Amino acid sequence: MCGIVGYVGPRPSQDILLAGLARLEYRGYDSAGIAVIDESGDLGMRKKAGKLSVLRDSLGDATLAAGSTGIGHTRWATHGGPTDENAHPHLADDDKLAVIHNGIIENFAVLRDELLADGVAFLSETDTEVAAALLGREYRETGDLEKAFRNVVNRLEGAFTLLALHQDQPGLVVGARRNSPLVIGLGEGENFLGSDVAAFVEHTRNALAIGQDQIVSITPDAVTVTDFAGTPVEPEPFEVSWDAAAADKGGWSSFMAKEVSEQPEAIANTIRGRLQDGQVVIPELDGLDDLFVGINRVIITACGTASYAALVGKYAIEQWARVPVDVELAHEFRYRDPVIGDDTLVVSISQSGETMDTLMAVKYARERGARTLSICNTQGATIPRESDAVVYTHAGPEVAVASTKAFSAQITALLLLGLHMGRVRGTVADASTDVAELQALPDKIARVLNEEQEHVAQLARWMADTRSVLFLGRHVGYPIALEGALKLKEISYIHAEGFAAGELKHGPIALIEPGQPVFVLVPSPRHSALVHSKVVSNIQEIRARGARVIVVAEEGDAAVLPYADEVIHIPLAGAMFEPVLAVVPLQIFAMALATAKGLDVDQPRNLAKSVTVE
Repeated sequence: MCGIVGYVGPRPSQDILLAGLARLEYRGYDSAGIAVIDESGDLGMRKKAGKLSVLRDSLGDATLAAGSTGIGHTRWATHGGPTDENAHPHLADDDKLAVIHNGIIENFAVLRDELLADGVAFLSETDTEVAAALLGREYRETGDLEKAFRNVVNRLEGAFTLLALHQDQPGLVVGARRNSPLVIGLGEGENFLGSDVAAFVEHTRNALAIGQDQIVSITPDAVTVTDFAGTPVEPEPFEVSWDAAAADKGGWSSFMAKEVSEQPEAIANTIRGRLQDGQVVIPELDGLDDLFVGINRVIITACGTASYAALVGKYAIEQWARVPVDVELAHEFRYRDPVIGDDTLVVSISQSGETMDTLMAVKYARERGARTLSICNTQGATIPRESDAVVYTHAGPEVAVASTKAFSAQITALLLLGLHMGRVRGTVADASTDVAELQALPDKIARVLNEEQEHVAQLARWMADTRSVLFLGRHVGYPIALEGALKLKEISYIHAEGFAAGELKHGPIALIEPGQPVFVLVPSPRHSALVHSKVVSNIQEIRARGARVIVVAEEGDAAVLPYADEVIHIPLAGAMFEPVLAVVPLQIFAMALATAKGLDVDQPRNLAKSVTVE
């Protein structure tokens, strides 16, 4: 969750660090700090609870001395509340050593007791200060930051990324990662470290991926990577496929508004290069035909919004590839001893590729002999590297915490995967109609944005004082009902629930009272007249009890008009493609309602973009 930046080079590191942290604000945080070794060789540090602006104001009052070596951090509180004392960096070795940390050190209590017995006094409640104190003690014994760092990380348990610098060794930043993200940025006469490429993409798009249990040392002219035992490692290079401008608002009122509007482009990019001669062919999956033919089961594992994309993927893969699919929440998956083996394909979904629960599920699956495939939006991330294959969504950077374009791109990638598997398994003889549907999705989403955005936004403004909203859907509409409710909860902080419409009479209908707003996702009668009629019956049931019904239905569906207070139209689409269109009005609604309440739609309270702890 935390943001991490490291820099060595000729430029003032304070400016580099603050700009990098600003690009990492989307990750979610509650305090910020930097440490810089100045030109006279002294280490200066400043940290503050609150947003990055608080730290900037503090530095404006009394700036740190200029220096070309530095580390910066935005913290999301785990051990200890969001206070100045608990903010990073933490100092040791008579304030000559600074450490920042992302993750959780699980054995910190034992180490803390050891250090207390050694006479160490602690100033914070954090597990990070324990690592700093250990590193300070090791440095006093070795006089070598890299050697001391290696000795310390081998004693730590849990998930962590650590960065450290020492004023006795200016021009050097050392980092390590275990189950937590860290990437290297390669510049000319300067080098960078970041928890995300956004930390340095303004300066370079050339990057190196650091693997599990590896240590990196950067100087202005060199990068060295070893494993925790000290054996040299050749890191994997990659080029960031977007530039810094892609992560700017570009005149939009919020990143979320920008990203909602970017969905046509995101989906077009996800599809691009994966359609050949009227069929879906995913080049990244070349050579895996035997795997797809041989599997007897697919498990899709994910968390939050990605798990709702997975539910849509279940319908698509089962229909096209004719193989049973289970959807598992990643944080439950490995704790219940699931039955998996070499005939199981485990598909993981993560926008960041660093979601810790999902990463642990992937590792668990591999340990038990399953083959693994990831769907991810972030190059150089851990989950793709831990998987046998990866399908990148190419949605571009998503900065707002509440996912929108990444969700649509994930569904699109799952549709592609289902059709690819269907072709390989021989269960889809002619995919030309579905390929045409895929190609039409970007234009259809653009139509929804152009034709319904103001209508939906006005509806949200009228409902700004609403205390509860319900969402109903059947078939592929059910996951979209769940996602619509989650979006509203995430950014407007009001009660919202999504239900399978058929469950109404089994309990949820008790919530219906006069005036209760209910969104109903109505499937096309062209695909299943039976399912459509069932949903219309559900509408009648809640309308009879006084609900205010807002219907999302395809254009031309006259059957819903007598029973709806409001109708939001989406273009005609195939059954499996409707979810990508139907979710857009729900995203707009949540965003507009939260904005009407004066809330920050990009950084909702208590949430982080990349959840890198279990």
